[in-house]
Amino acid sequence: MRQPRLSSVVERRLLVNYRVSPDAAARLLPRPLRPQLVHGHAVAGICLLRLGSVRPAWTPEVFGLRSENVAHRIAVEWDGPDGVETGVYIPRRDSASRFNVWAGGRLFPGEHGRADFEVHETPDRMHVALATRDGDTRVDVTVELSDELRGSELFTDLAEASQFFRGGAKGFSPTGSGSRLDGMELRTDAWHVEAIRVRSAASSFFDDPDRFPPGSATLDCALVMRGVPASWLPLPAMASGGGARPADRNAA
Repeated sequence: MRQPRLSSVVERRLLVNYRVSPDAAARLLPRPLRPQLVHGHAVAGICLLRLGSVRPAWTPEVFGLRSENVAHRIAVEWDGPDGVETGVYIPRRDSASRFNVWAGGRLFPGEHGRADFEVHETPDRMHVALATRDGDTRVDVTVELSDELRGSELFTDLAEASQFFRGGAKGFSPTGSGSRLDGMELRTDAWHVEAIRVRSAASSFFDDPDRFPPGSATLDCALVMRGVPASWLPLPAMASGGGARPADRNAA
């Protein structure tokens, strides 16, 4: 079945980013993906995404759906037919939406697990916490809007960070079969991110010493995108040569 192009409004896309040792990141990646390095570090993180007005591109906005979602990401590169390409590998996707859990991997790319979210937001402060239904993953993040990007060892300023993450618009995630990666690309003509100061951040994914030995994953910075119209384009599946541990694959 041909999967439709989706339209949406990115109501909130909070990116909490970690500096990761290249070896630790590489162990989590299936072939042909490899870590994309910035100043000698791999880049990984949590995307806390609230989407509104999600519907097939040909459908009126009034019929769109709204959902809270989370994706754990690692910035990657691979050799494409025209040279090196960049994007993100998403070992796990979860959603509060029953529809997304059912439709992911069927009506649109990306299999999802189910999660419960707790969200408190003001224009200048955001708190997002979640726990997946399978008990595997917990996240608790509190951030505040900032006038500039501070303290990052990955990026010198907000403009450099914005350019890097804009280049990671293609996302690939594992499927239950393990033989291919589902792909989807974020497209928008209104790309805009703001700097965020992290007040607290806890993640069972990044705090797991089996996945990331002590010192191999360090919180670096955070960014947020709000109120941005965006479309999501299904990509051809990528053949996967394996390599990622089964425990890192998202729940169906």
